[in-house]
Amino acid sequence: MEHDDISVGLDIGTTKIVAMIGRRNEYGKIELLGIGKAKSLGVHRGVVNNITQTIQSIQKAVDEAIAVSGIKITETVVGIAGQHIRSLQHSDYITRPNSEEVISEEDLEKLEKQVYKLVMLPGEEIIHVLPQEFKVDGQGEITQPVGMYGGRLEANFHVVVGQISSIRNVGRCIKSAGLNLAGITLEPLASAEAVLSAEEKEAGVALIDIGGGTTDLAIFKNGIIRHTAVIPYGGNVITEDIKEGCSIIEKQAELLKTKFGSAWPGENKDNEIVSIPGLRGRDPKEITLKNLSKIIHARVVEIIEQVYLEIKNYGHEEPKKKLIAGIVLTGGGAELKHIKQLVEYITGMDTRIGYPNENLAGDSDESLSSPQYATAVGLLMNGLNKIEKAKKAKTVQQHVQEKTKTEEAKAEAKKEAPVIEEPKEPKKSIFDKWGDKFRDFLDNAE
Repeated sequence: MEHDDISVGLDIGTTKIVAMIGRRNEYGKIELLGIGKAKSLGVHRGVVNNITQTIQSIQKAVDEAIAVSGIKITETVVGIAGQHIRSLQHSDYITRPNSEEVISEEDLEKLEKQVYKLVMLPGEEIIHVLPQEFKVDGQGEITQPVGMYGGRLEANFHVVVGQISSIRNVGRCIKSAGLNLAGITLEPLASAEAVLSAEEKEAGVALIDIGGGTTDLAIFKNGIIRHTAVIPYGGNVITEDIKEGCSIIEKQAELLKTKFGSAWPGENKDNEIVSIPGLRGRDPKEITLKNLSKIIHARVVEIIEQVYLEIKNYGHEEPKKKLIAGIVLTGGGAELKHIKQLVEYITGMDTRIGYPNENLAGDSDESLSSPQYATAVGLLMNGLNKIEKAKKAKTVQQHVQEKTKTEEAKAEAKKEAPVIEEPKEPKKSIFDKWGDKFRDFLDNAE
């Protein structure tokens, strides 16, 4: 099996670590070749806080994926989230030496590299520089400047910034697990890649990815990323509340949440009761589902309100910034019963649950199209896009090199070829020329 078109996505989450190996089939869909999962032990709220445990979890997930696929993995694309992530808007420009030359991809890269040199707060570094609109010689609202002419190329950028120490720790874990880092991607951007359609990004949409340790937000409008945020709460705080509120252990609280939990308390009757086995020789506990829902509801409302505040900060009420496609919920938290209705109630925005199965090949395992795998699928897609981009660039480069070689060879041949002077014919007089023409005419007539 060819390995050059295969990529790996590694989602280092707070609750689970997922390694996904896959490639694109001839229809452009993702064909999953192997998947590995492990309980995440060394990550808290999206940030690695125990390197040894994280390395072990990564290795377990990767080994499982290798065993399923039979493919040896060497490098991977990793997602990053956590409360240390922040984003900002920045404008920058370059002046081109020749305005009569067409703007190329190199110019865009030069402008992007310039933004990476921005001075950040101590201990921070830039993760992503995402171009929004461009201006060429003061003419604005250009989405694709390649092919235009101009001296001054200007752009607005969405810059995503994170803490150096947290990013380095992720890198160290990957390296110690025996892998190379092919790229780091902000998790909400990866999830967006997996669950949003181009039409939704165009119309305006807010993607809310409710994970175990963090809730990530990515807002798109006119096909461009407009706002990103990471809120340091997720499904785990709901479990924690159930644990405290019902005086039970975490394992039972998690089970209660996923099996019987609902974000809408009016749904359950008072007489619906769940019995939980007591600890060693103690009596079982009885918990009403109404109480359970009340605990879950209170915390989910808090999380959604924080996300909604970020959406308001983006300015979604302005006509030009309106999010016509509303909200898409994904991540493990999106599987909570009635969460869609609660989000619609709080925000007043149209909401749907985002599944990554749109991008997966038809014969993929059903369980993998669950929202909790959206980030892993997105990271895998990101890796495949990187490979395709590199291949394209390589082909262009080869073409340019071949062209240059041919031109050089021609030039060399010209230089080396001995100049042989042909014997000059005596110049013909006008009568001779006329005589020749007449002879030709007679020959043809015959």
